[in-house]
Amino acid sequence: MPDRPRQALRPAFRGWRARRPFWGGLLLALGGGEILLTEKASLKVVMHIGMQGLAGYLLPTLMVLLGLLILFNPGQRLFYSITGILVTLGTWLTSNLGGFFIGLLLGAVGSCLAFGWLPDQEPRVDRRERRAQARAAAQGAAAGPAGGVGQGVDAGTGAAAGTGAGAGAGAGEPS
Repeated sequence: MPDRPRQALRPAFRGWRARRPFWGGLLLALGGGEILLTEKASLKVVMHIGMQGLAGYLLPTLMVLLGLLILFNPGQRLFYSITGILVTLGTWLTSNLGGFFIGLLLGAVGSCLAFGWLPDQEPRVDRRERRAQARAAAQGAAAGPAGGVGQGVDAGTGAAAGTGAGAGAGAGEPS
């Protein structure tokens, strides 16, 4: 019986994750956390202490905050992701070259993923399935219309072909 709640939590989490730019927000927050951890590194490892010390802690903290905001308020993801990439690029100057490039890359990739995420997308159809659908449609069109010959619409005029005055033998032939 203890497996029941666990089985219900997994689909609920998947549904929650599908409705927001989950990986973008997570990577942005992880990038900020990594940069904050490199700020606490020993002095032998630190390459660049940063401007006045405060910005070295402020920008990674903003990265973590923006990553969490992307996760919990996806309606404003465009603003948060643009601000996130600007803050991430600012850590290049203020925080050990952006956390020794690791936090910088995580933040940049996360911001780009959040910016590019679109809600309510249809699942992508792979190339093989599209080709199979196109073949099926072509075979259905090759079978021809059920109405018979002369029951279409003339592409040039929009009038029904095979009807009206002059529709008979020799109609449409040059004289």
